[in-house]
Amino acid sequence: MRKNTTLVIMAAGIGNRFGEGIKQLTPFGPSGEIIMDYSIHDAIEAGFDQVVFVTRKEIYQDFKEIIGDRVAKIIPVSYAFQDMSDLPSGYTVPEGRKKPWGTGQAILACKDIVKNPFAVLNADDYYGKDAFHKVHEYLVNQEETTDGKYHFCMAGFVLKNTLSDHGGVTRGICRVSPSGELLSIRETHGIVKTAEGAAVSGADGSLAPLDAESLVSMNFWGFTPDFIEELERGFVHFLDDLPGQELTAEYLLPTIVDGLLREHRVDLSVLPSQDHWFGVTYKEDVPFVREAFHALVEQGVYPKALFH
Repeated sequence: MRKNTTLVIMAAGIGNRFGEGIKQLTPFGPSGEIIMDYSIHDAIEAGFDQVVFVTRKEIYQDFKEIIGDRVAKIIPVSYAFQDMSDLPSGYTVPEGRKKPWGTGQAILACKDIVKNPFAVLNADDYYGKDAFHKVHEYLVNQEETTDGKYHFCMAGFVLKNTLSDHGGVTRGICRVSPSGELLSIRETHGIVKTAEGAAVSGADGSLAPLDAESLVSMNFWGFTPDFIEELERGFVHFLDDLPGQELTAEYLLPTIVDGLLREHRVDLSVLPSQDHWFGVTYKEDVPFVREAFHALVEQGVYPKALFH
């Protein structure tokens, strides 16, 4: 019997570096498409059966009007809401905290919605078709195991294919075994494009070179539903370890996965993609992203109008 699969799109981020407006709802395609339109199109093509938007209550109506109601005509749609105050019993929001608790909490918001193997990705990132097909194939073919470990997957992108011309970015740099299993993942901030490829920019202006061919995580994961229970347990430990970081600490998927790897509690297959990732980290990225989508339409990769 074929497994049903769910696509979870994380769209609750505030996106301070992007400036005014909600970057997840900015039109980029020739017929007014937003980046999520292309992700959902590719997910449906790959075989996903349901879409869950993780968003904020204050932009829910915009979501429904701009994308949700339209997409719901062709695939079942649900909503989960990430809220800074959605904490385990006995915990309160630290005074002065301004934003939710990161991608781990975003998936926790799906606890009562997601019941099938699911993929997770960012709303404001374009991943290309290959990753959707590979992650979906992994999820539907994953067998029940008795080794006591989680079995997950991740789409891996080549670092040089993910950089912005307009500033530093954060990437999860992966160490991968010869057989394609993730050995470790290191969240690395301030990665910039250089003439030689890539480097980490230091506070003093120094540049430490990076291997531009290394695989990185772009937050495109394939999980099983029991991972949400793991996130729930781990969130309590995260909150207990907060002192000194109450205002800025985030419960992040790459860090959570790396912890499971260190404890030998997960086998995670890295599914390499040569597709070019692009997204809107900075407002200056907008013209490039628009041009990229128009080029994909001209090449016949996508029709001129999606979902119309």
